[in-house]
Amino acid sequence: MDTRTAEIVVGVDGSEQSMGALHWAAREARRRGAPLHVVTAYSVPMFGGSTFDVGYAAFDDTAMNRAVEDLVGEARRRVAELDVGVRSTVQAGDPSGVLLELSEDAQLLVLGSRGRGGLIGRLLGSVSTAVPAHAHCPVGIVPLQWGREYQLHENVSRRQSFVDGVTVGSDGSEQASSAMLWAAEEAEQLGVPLTVVCAAPSDSGSSAWLPSPVDFDNLRGEIQAAIDAGVRWLRGHFPNVDITGELVDGSPIQVLVERSAQNQLVVTGTRGRGGFAGMLLGSTSQGVLHNSAGPAMIVPCIRDPRLSDRPDVAI
Repeated sequence: MDTRTAEIVVGVDGSEQSMGALHWAAREARRRGAPLHVVTAYSVPMFGGSTFDVGYAAFDDTAMNRAVEDLVGEARRRVAELDVGVRSTVQAGDPSGVLLELSEDAQLLVLGSRGRGGLIGRLLGSVSTAVPAHAHCPVGIVPLQWGREYQLHENVSRRQSFVDGVTVGSDGSEQASSAMLWAAEEAEQLGVPLTVVCAAPSDSGSSAWLPSPVDFDNLRGEIQAAIDAGVRWLRGHFPNVDITGELVDGSPIQVLVERSAQNQLVVTGTRGRGGFAGMLLGSTSQGVLHNSAGPAMIVPCIRDPRLSDRPDVAI
């Protein structure tokens, strides 16, 4: 698949969150020169009611179909002025399954941080938690407040005190290295700096429980050296991007959520375990997803030839 021409897929359900995500996805599509695919998926509810006088009631989905078609039409109208190629799809079926299937051929999948609830609202909410764990492409999650701003203003970052930059969290894993590559590509396309952040708890707490004394200064020095190695590796693949590395005190979730209030985009990998249990993301990506103040991108561990020369000690 040529990711430069692949679609950007956005799920909509009529909620403010999803419409905000729609505007963010449309501007991403315009910036990348990519087509936009607006998707609504829903499941026909299975229920019945009975009394002594009446048998089971069948659900007439005519009104539902009409409402969904109107929803998609409204979504297309909202982004018509952005001059991007748009197509739309309405599918009856499990929303998570529909979006995961579409992610196989997409360059980016975009969702709002939560849905509206009810029948149509099955698209987002729990779906925006489940889909990133198994998507075949990066998933952009747009929180409600940021989505509202994107519907009203062309450049949110200039209206607020945002730093033009992208932040990516790293813990030394292969998943994190995949996220670093995607974050560097985003920073290159946006023309902004990239910061690679490794968060480590402070040594200010009690260490009496440790079996032997720990030289925290030496440990932090080793971590910083690993961060520097990772930054050098990344610079080798993205020489035109201003890339720096930081070792920060605090939990990864806390640090990345704070950065999400300051940067244009925060990127993290996913640590889904696979299988049915793997519908849950890793604790860091889950925490960022649910608490981010700005757009967050969850990147799966995608096979990339650039990972072959990644140093063993890199963070």
